[in-house]
Amino acid sequence: MSARKILLTGSTGYIGRRLKDRMIGDPQIRLRLLVRNQKKISENIKKRADVIEANTLDADSLKNVFKGIDTAYYLIHSMGSSGDFAGLDRKSATNFREACIRAGVKRIIYLGGLGTKDTASKHLRSRIETGEILSARPDRIQTLWFRAGIIIGSGSASFEIIRNIVQKLPLMITPRWVNTRTQPIGITDVLEYLHQAKDLNTSANLIIDIGSQVMSFKEMLLRASSAMGLKRYIIPVPVLSPRISSYWLILFTPVPYAIARSLVDGLKSETIAANSNARKFFPAISPLPYEKSVALALSEIINNQVLSRWCDSSVRDECDIKGQEKIAKAVLLDRRGFNFDHKLRQDVFQSVLSVGGQEGWFKHNWLWRLRGFLDKIAGGPGLVRGRRDPDALRIGDSLDFWKVADIEPGKRLLLFSQMKLPGKAWLEFSLENITLFQTAYFIPKGLWGRIYWYVTYPFHNIVFNDLGKSIIKKAARQ
Repeated sequence: MSARKILLTGSTGYIGRRLKDRMIGDPQIRLRLLVRNQKKISENIKKRADVIEANTLDADSLKNVFKGIDTAYYLIHSMGSSGDFAGLDRKSATNFREACIRAGVKRIIYLGGLGTKDTASKHLRSRIETGEILSARPDRIQTLWFRAGIIIGSGSASFEIIRNIVQKLPLMITPRWVNTRTQPIGITDVLEYLHQAKDLNTSANLIIDIGSQVMSFKEMLLRASSAMGLKRYIIPVPVLSPRISSYWLILFTPVPYAIARSLVDGLKSETIAANSNARKFFPAISPLPYEKSVALALSEIINNQVLSRWCDSSVRDECDIKGQEKIAKAVLLDRRGFNFDHKLRQDVFQSVLSVGGQEGWFKHNWLWRLRGFLDKIAGGPGLVRGRRDPDALRIGDSLDFWKVADIEPGKRLLLFSQMKLPGKAWLEFSLENITLFQTAYFIPKGLWGRIYWYVTYPFHNIVFNDLGKSIIKKAARQ
């Protein structure tokens, strides 16, 4: 039996990265990855899968992407984006569907959200419209449209919100939407449905609603606290608007305002299954109870086994890692050198890779936390986002309010700032002979950008100087 030819989008995102890791070891699958930026794909993956760089918003770039493909997974969405995200979603889905039809693809598999159009939030409505567009030509291509509610898994945005507020707040004053019914599902079950869908023996379009028990968000919080061994109290009040609720969430959780607002808006309406197709067509899958999904997610976090996070990928321009050549145009930079014993070279680089997250930024952590708090208030990611793994980094990883833009093992780590700034900023660590060079690059946006640089420069002298020295000291202790 010849291997199935599968195309996967979103392979650097939360769901897609995990599905990719599951499929890439299957001898019955020949996997092709459609990515916007090949730098986010490791060399090991490139040896085991066909990687094509294209953009679903550019129809011309898709011309040769689907050649020979049997089944295509559409795992693209606009969560956290601004502007005309709905228009971009429609264009992306249309381009994808038409390119599949031209290439003779037999099946599209899509993961959207539960809910109805008349009560859905803007983002959820856009995901429903995406499903409708992908399903609009059943005479030419079949679409299996999965719809899920809140996904419970280590690193998911929803679970990070639940985990953080349960851990940090013994008493919660919450808006009325905590009583809205929803139907959560564990990430392992989502992946199982998506993986089995490629082999489903049916030719008709299907909408497949998936989930475990029906419960309110309040029940989710209380049952999560019980799974964590905590006692929590919730008092719903009618006076918290979505805007206030969103600000409340960003103060106590890692998510930025745009994503918090999208999730809050989504929780105002019920998201429960409207059909029984999951049981009918996938009888072998029995979704895990909510508490077991929570326990599994916590176990992965404790054991540093988080494969992907909600912030791995983003449709926002500032979250992409292209255009690093712009560093050469930086009109302002701060470069400092720190010498070390040549025997410590590998330890120094490993020390560089360990910065941020729970480790912190060595000295003057209170200054870093203050800057992170101000960034959070301004709508940025802040420091509470942390990092996926305490020791390892990969291109595309989020690191506090930075994004890993480039890694050359043993030589260079480049971080791109995702803070709210009047300009673009990078922080580079590079090893040359026996010197660690630490360089901050900044491209200011107008006069305010220059003022920002010179106002903060005195703090560079304190923070960056001690950061480089602390990295060397840590390497010497290892």
